Amino acid sequence: MEEEARKLLEEGIVKKLISPGKGELSAFPNGTKVVFHYRTSLCDGTVLDDSRTMGGRDKPMELILGKKFKLAAWERVLITMRQGEVAEFTCENKHTALYPLVSQSLRNISAGKDPLEGQRHCCGIAQIHSHHSLGHKDLDHLQANPQPLLFTIELLEVLPPGSFQLDVWAMTDEEKFALVPQIHEEGNSLFKEGKIKEATEKYYNGIACLKNLQMKEHPGDEVWVKLDQMITPLLLNFCQCKLLQGQYYEVIEHCSAIVFKYEDNVKAFYKRAKAHAAVWNEVEARADFNKVLELDPSLGPSVAKELKAMEYRIRNKEKEEKGRYKGLFNYTEPPAAATTG
Repeated sequence: MEEEARKLLEEGIVKKLISPGKGELSAFPNGTKVVFHYRTSLCDGTVLDDSRTMGGRDKPMELILGKKFKLAAWERVLITMRQGEVAEFTCENKHTALYPLVSQSLRNISAGKDPLEGQRHCCGIAQIHSHHSLGHKDLDHLQANPQPLLFTIELLEVLPPGSFQLDVWAMTDEEKFALVPQIHEEGNSLFKEGKIKEATEKYYNGIACLKNLQMKEHPGDEVWVKLDQMITPLLLNFCQCKLLQGQYYEVIEHCSAIVFKYEDNVKAFYKRAKAHAAVWNEVEARADFNKVLELDPSLGPSVAKELKAMEYRIRNKEKEEKGRYKGLFNYTEPPAAATTG
């Protein structure tokens, strides 16, 4: 323990044990998942962040060791802790320069926002040397005035590699690619069980995995096209879920993107036709249904059924509107009352 503390001190980190943990110190190989609570403070005691209260929730932080987390100091100090241990670590400026960006991401996540909001067009080091606002006065001040920070950490759980399901964000490209078929199948099973909301989320996660991989390829290249062909059936399933949830304009948008690239995708035309019909776009719906018949004449009975249902709804709507406005233009103004001068 003393030897480890000495090594930390040489690296510019001072450790103070608050409460000892239990058992032996873990080996912490790469791929280990650590779950911990943290509180970040300035050296004057001002608290910047606390995982027990951030976003109004008591939610611990999770890290996968070896994934090059932006704040390397956290990985460095965590491997000196036993499960259940609570300790304070005072870290010099060289370890804390990127904390404003890390904190911004964590605050975004706790608020349900994109964790990369505000960081998309500028790398971390560049932002540290710019006047770009992080959207929080305390973080802007810390960014402009780098200083040592105090991290109070409670190590809750240590999970060895292979003992847990990796979150998508923590996966390698290979792991993401391998996971997609499993996500697709899970989505299909949920859909068959009538769990539409859950199925929608599965399909969305599969699309997100593939889109993340596709962004690293040049549009039109062989790998890009292969990924796009994997995205399309997931996106069509996603659209089917959205149809059932009444999100018709989203279906129109996604299906339009598909038919723009794949002019013979009958499923995209069919789902877009149904969405157009649902929002009273009769001309567009008929055009799409005609395209469906052109691409696959065997769908004639299904198309006829959809057209009949659309025409029935349109007639009912017209009757309702006629009844609503009946007599509106037959109004006769009463005779003016006699007045005396």
